Amino acid sequence: MDVIDLILTVCLISNPSSCREERLHFENKGNLLNCMFLAPAEIAKWAGEHPKLRVARWKCAYPTNELTL
Repeated sequence: MDVIDLILTVCLISNPSSCREERLHFENKGNLLNCMFLAPAEIAKWAGEHPKLRVARWKCAYPTNELTL
């Protein structure tokens, strides 16, 4: 199954300079444009489940095979 990543930059509400990246995975049902249309609903759902965090930025991208250390 092909996937597209929804990449969120999220920051603590109590400390806005403390940010990190979160990745949500979508089934690839077309292209990045489709992800852009579906993203706002998923971001709202994620934000509702994480009330201490604020989504500062987001983007859609194809996943990479990079290892994160």
